[in-house]
Amino acid sequence: MRALRLTRIAGVDVYVDWSLLIVFALITVSLAWGMFPVWHPDWSPGLAWITALAAAVLFFASVLAHELSHALVGRAWGIHIRRITLFVFGGMAHLEHEPARWRAELWMAVVGPITSLLIGLICVTGAVAGSAAALAQSAGPATLAESQQLLARMGPISTLLLWLGQVNIMLAIFNLVPAFPLDGGRVLRALMWGVTGDIQRATKWASALGQAFAWLLIASGIAMVLGLSVPIFGSGTGNGIWLAFIGWFLNNAALVSYRQLIVREALHDLSISKLMLTRFDAVAPDISVQELVENHMLRSEQRAFPVIEGDRLLGMVCQSEVARVTPSQRGSVAVRDIMKPASELTAVNPRDDAMDVMTLLAQRDVNQVPVVENGHLAGLVRRADILRWLALHHGGTAGRA
Repeated sequence: MRALRLTRIAGVDVYVDWSLLIVFALITVSLAWGMFPVWHPDWSPGLAWITALAAAVLFFASVLAHELSHALVGRAWGIHIRRITLFVFGGMAHLEHEPARWRAELWMAVVGPITSLLIGLICVTGAVAGSAAALAQSAGPATLAESQQLLARMGPISTLLLWLGQVNIMLAIFNLVPAFPLDGGRVLRALMWGVTGDIQRATKWASALGQAFAWLLIASGIAMVLGLSVPIFGSGTGNGIWLAFIGWFLNNAALVSYRQLIVREALHDLSISKLMLTRFDAVAPDISVQELVENHMLRSEQRAFPVIEGDRLLGMVCQSEVARVTPSQRGSVAVRDIMKPASELTAVNPRDDAMDVMTLLAQRDVNQVPVVENGHLAGLVRRADILRWLALHHGGTAGRA
């Protein structure tokens, strides 16, 4: 299931992954059934649920602010971030390319935790200010019972702000852990990059530390599932499973981030003209869909066929377009009638960078694009062609990327 485009803020598209619903539901249910009834025994179930829903919405709004800060600072340093995706573990700003300088990486990474910390402090301050009357009734250090009574006297808005402030402060602290690809790991990579002058070596070291931290989380989670109490994390089967899951995700993210850098370095400054397919099967616009199927699709491994007149590209036709025509109609329908016109195609130039084309294929969720020069079809470039080149030139890493 693909992410859903939610909105556009400051030129950045915001997408929501389906997995966000899992955390949204967990936050809402845990607050409405667990925390808020303990804090406020006198609250009605309706008030607890409304406050919990508001807390979940504002939490992801604060995560969005965190990611937007990365995007805006990145833009100031010349790094284009056109998309942010909110998902089960928070959010991710999709970089079109790695920073060109270590200082850009440093500032872009550190601004996220700073944003979360500021949001947290502002929320906690708002909660304290909104509960000034209740605090005034408590003189000196409060006992546990007095603290519970103080919480019970707080209104819904102050309660929401207090919870949101604590969560954002914890989010800032967690992100500052020097484990790549967390923000703290990116800060560490930037500093090591600045010292060594080698982004690949810095990424390898930061990724190794990220994997070590991830395995620590996995081991702690397993220990909690087995009934042990782990410092900082505590105990509990549910918390242990969640912690191990986070560790598993971070371990994979650290590995993938390093491999992606290797791929970027391998494809950088490699023109697509060296990878594109120049021998391919093209079809005329006036042949029937039946002829296309029998004489081309069934006799070729191609998944898409350029529709040309002379050497000019008119469009492309794929299996998906053919599938929309019933078998009984294929003899009377021309390829011209079902093809995707050239004006709607995403085409690339033979001189385009291979990494940019690879990114384009991923963004458009397609397997091939035409290579066009001065309106004339020069070739086809497929995802498989790029991966084959990587496998031949950087076999071990490319095969796992």
